[in-house]
Amino acid sequence: MSTPLHSLPAGDRSNEPRASLKSGLQKGRQTRAAILEAALGLASQIGLEGLSIGALAEVTSMSKSGVFAHFGSREELQISVVREYHAKFEEEIFYPAVREARGLPRLRAMFDRWVKRVSVEIDSGCIYISGAVEFDDRPGPVRDALVRMVRTWHDALERAIRIAIEEGHLRPDTDPMQMLFEIHGLILALHHDARFMRNPGAVERAYRAFERIVADYRTSDGADLPLRSRGAR
Repeated sequence: MSTPLHSLPAGDRSNEPRASLKSGLQKGRQTRAAILEAALGLASQIGLEGLSIGALAEVTSMSKSGVFAHFGSREELQISVVREYHAKFEEEIFYPAVREARGLPRLRAMFDRWVKRVSVEIDSGCIYISGAVEFDDRPGPVRDALVRMVRTWHDALERAIRIAIEEGHLRPDTDPMQMLFEIHGLILALHHDARFMRNPGAVERAYRAFERIVADYRTSDGADLPLRSRGAR
């Protein structure tokens, strides 16, 4: 037989509302995370512009008001998806890559993991690339969020290139921004050939092109390093 609430000590009763509030907050966070995961999958298929409260409510079998309560607006939903995509991007690419040795091994690992992510996204799409097409001439908070996330990744790549110069793997006169431009161009070409053209061998061509870029900048010390990171297939 359960103890009546009025017979519990005052301390026990005071903890009940707090525990209930904590449980409610945790459930709310879990629901929001589940909605965001569904939104990310939907945006990968139809783009950020196609994302809406109504479309997400249908996918998650929730009411529009239920989805709206977690995001407040379509714009906030889109920005949240961009942030979530960036968090996963960092988790899959950046953080594992920075565990590699400084210099070219780390830069190669970043490119290798980036290529693998593009390979996985062939049937869905890269939100950074599709978002750039959708919002390139549309100023506003969503475009700002996209630019900020892409710039964060580009800054990380630029730092990796500069470290490779410091380590003596790349020539002192290497232009980090030029090398970054060339590497990013490879990813755009890979995405186009693999996803749009469905050309076989696009991934290997991207790897060969990357090594050709590196060969243009590397020193004799850099030439002695292995061609692929330890995480490469």
